[in-house]
Amino acid sequence: MGCDGGTIPRRDELVRVKKKPEQKDKEAELAFRWKHCAIRQLPLQSPVVACGLGRLYSKESVIEGLLDRTMLPDTAKHIKSVKDVKDLNLTDNPAYEGPKAEKGDCYVDGGRSPYICPVIGLEMNGKYKFCFLWSCGCVMSERSLREVKTKVCHKCQQPFDETDIVIMNAEGEDLEQMEQRSAMRKLQRKAQKKRVHNVEKTEAEGSVEAGEGKSKKKIKKEESEGPTKSSQKNSAEDPAYKKSKDSYSVAKDPRATEVFKSLFTSHKSASEQTRAHWVTYNPFYN
Repeated sequence: MGCDGGTIPRRDELVRVKKKPEQKDKEAELAFRWKHCAIRQLPLQSPVVACGLGRLYSKESVIEGLLDRTMLPDTAKHIKSVKDVKDLNLTDNPAYEGPKAEKGDCYVDGGRSPYICPVIGLEMNGKYKFCFLWSCGCVMSERSLREVKTKVCHKCQQPFDETDIVIMNAEGEDLEQMEQRSAMRKLQRKAQKKRVHNVEKTEAEGSVEAGEGKSKKKIKKEESEGPTKSSQKNSAEDPAYKKSKDSYSVAKDPRATEVFKSLFTSHKSASEQTRAHWVTYNPFYN
C-alpha cells in the first residue's frame, strides 16, 4: 500500500468525507441579541423598548417600522402600534466603560454589559435570565424576582401581577408562555377600554335623563298650577299676544308713538282732518 514504516492509515485519511457545516457560536449570538436592535441589527440606542415577547429594540427603529411596514422583519410583525412595546427602565452598569476597538495586544471582555440588575447586581449580558415588568417597565434579573417574592416592583414600588412579568429574549417554553401572557394583556386592555367607555356612556345618559326629568317635572308643575303670574305677565307684555286680543286698540297701546297713532281714524286728530291722510286712504274725507 506504500505505507512504509508500518503505519496504519485511518479511514478519514484515505476517503474524503463531507465536511460538517460550520456551527454558530451560541455565546456570540446570545451576546449579539442582548446588545443589538432586533429590527435594524445595530447596537441598541436609548430609549430602549421591548415587546411582549421580550425582544429588544431601539425606539427610533420601532417608530420608523410602524411608519413604513416594509422595514419590519417577520419577527416584529406582531407590533401593530406603539402600545405593543414598553419603554424599559434600565439600570446603568458603573463598571462599563463603553465600546472599545479590539486590539491584538489586549484582552476585550465581550461579556461586559452596560446594564445590570438593580437588586443583586448581575450583568445583563445573556448569561442570566432577565425580565421586565409590563406595568412599569423596570428591568431586573429573574433570580431577584424568584428569591425575593413580592407583589410590588423592587425598583419603583409599583404593584404588579403574574401576567406583567415578561422574560427578555425568551426561547422555547418561555417564548410560548410570553405569547400567552401577551394575548392576555391585550384582552385585559380591550376589556378595560370597554368598561371605561360604558361608564362614560352611562354617565352621559344619566345626565341627559336627569335634565329631561327636571324639564318634565317643571312642565307638569306648570300644568298643575295653571298659568303663573310670570307667564301671564310675559304674555301680557308680548305685543303679538296683545294684538291677537279683540279688545286691542292702537290708541291704548302705551308703546305706540303719537305719530303712529295719528295714522288711524281712532286717534283724536282724525276729527280735525278735512281730506284723506297722506299715508292711508280714507274715502270718508273725499
